[in-house]
Amino acid sequence: MKTLKNDRYLRALMREPVDMTPVWMMRQAGRYLPEYKAIRAQAGDFMSLCKNAELACEVTLQPLRRYALDAAILFSDILTVPDAMGLGLYFEQGEGPRFANPITCKADVLRLPIPDPEQELGYVMNAVRTIRHNLNGEVPLIGFSGSPWTLATYMVEGGSTKVFTKIKQLMYTDPDTLHLLLDTLAKSVTLYLNGQIRAGAQSVMIFDTWGGVLTGSAYREFSLDYMQNIIGGLQRESEGRRVPITLFTKGGGQWLEDLAQTGCDALGLDWSTDIHAARCRVGGKVALQGNMDPSVLYAAPARIEREVAAILAGFGQGTGHVCNLGHGIHQDVPPEHAGVFVDAVHRLSRPYHQ
Repeated sequence: MKTLKNDRYLRALMREPVDMTPVWMMRQAGRYLPEYKAIRAQAGDFMSLCKNAELACEVTLQPLRRYALDAAILFSDILTVPDAMGLGLYFEQGEGPRFANPITCKADVLRLPIPDPEQELGYVMNAVRTIRHNLNGEVPLIGFSGSPWTLATYMVEGGSTKVFTKIKQLMYTDPDTLHLLLDTLAKSVTLYLNGQIRAGAQSVMIFDTWGGVLTGSAYREFSLDYMQNIIGGLQRESEGRRVPITLFTKGGGQWLEDLAQTGCDALGLDWSTDIHAARCRVGGKVALQGNMDPSVLYAAPARIEREVAAILAGFGQGTGHVCNLGHGIHQDVPPEHAGVFVDAVHRLSRPYHQ
């Protein structure tokens, strides 16, 4: 494996000195880029794109050709794990992901296999290896998974939801079955992320997209505990350096102290959490990633730059900050506005690292 030419992102996650604040964007490879749309059309459908290592590599690298990003993130989907468990993932036009075989009872949970990363999920490992080879040591590669709670919401609801009726009904009426499902998912995610690390991922991120829909006590019992179990089972060193772990619970700003106790290296923040307050609360323990509202990228360049300046000032002097959006970039954002964001982070952050 080649030595990294730019390890700014990894250093910031470990709160080591950097020359400027590193930046990448959630969903940076995706639908806002015309070159992505062309590859997506070539692949035929979304999962065919994910399962073709060369095409997944191409769309992972596309944003790096446009912008001076400090990391690449594996092009994949959080629902690859439940798909590999036999739930029959498909995508309805305009409706998002759906499962042909959702979880409806304890017997369904007991039938779930724990996928082998190099077998049922081998296409993801092949993509990681292909991307690492083609990155040629320019920037680090981020691997990722959904959290057990977030994956469970899709598996029980049968797809996307705004009300979480089925998963919460299960949680309150049959918590033992839900715990059985979450335990199976935690074991699967641990194997999956370790597989990505062995294949070449230099950092991993756990996306807890729906943790914020829970009460505090339910969050700790049904989401946080399982993410902590995963962290305890992950390979923490590879190729002679630490593999940093980032946790991101959307809507989870009230639980930062609990998240920081899990053994992770960094916490992702959405835009509803003030980054200065977050640093005061947990900055001595973990790095922080975030947290510009993705909708700011609709604004004129001067307004984007003002928001970047405010976030950098909020975090303040020193290392331990990876600048990012507070969630994924919207598909109708002008690509040149993403460039304004990236360039502004690098230019305006230098004084904070002197």
